[in-house]
Amino acid sequence: MTFLDRLLRREPVPAEVASRLEGDERVVAMATVAPAGRLVVTTWGIWTPGDVPERIGWHEIAKATWEHGALVVIPTTAREVGAGTVLLTDRPARRFRLDDPGRVPQTVHERVTGSIRSRSHRDLPRGGAWVLQRKVPGRDGMLMQVWPDPETDPDAVEQLALGVAQRIGEAR
Repeated sequence: MTFLDRLLRREPVPAEVASRLEGDERVVAMATVAPAGRLVVTTWGIWTPGDVPERIGWHEIAKATWEHGALVVIPTTAREVGAGTVLLTDRPARRFRLDDPGRVPQTVHERVTGSIRSRSHRDLPRGGAWVLQRKVPGRDGMLMQVWPDPETDPDAVEQLALGVAQRIGEAR
């Protein structure tokens, strides 16, 4: 713990996270997760607690909510369809019960929302899909994402994603 951390009564960044931060990645908030561990919020994403922490990048989070003392995060898996366009699939929700949340819920909300540069919803058979343009920390340029609503026809979602990729490719 540094002198400044002690002076400001801040907990140190867990060593297993500190050793994995990128050069320009900065810690912006932290909270203790019950029953043990620290959730570390950085300029690049959320580091989950555990022996081998995982960073979930802001552009990889479909949704984050604050519910009954817990931060609930829905991470995604991305499949490249071409020309900087990916098709997203929700992974299981991650629930982090925070003993003293401090600024974590607000910071996570701001960072997830702030990663989105534009969004539009397209109606498709049995549902629809969001087309998102997002900034990826540590990278130049934007990433196009297609995130389907539950129960939407997968073939229609695939065609939408391919169409977005084609338009992006033609624009380059």
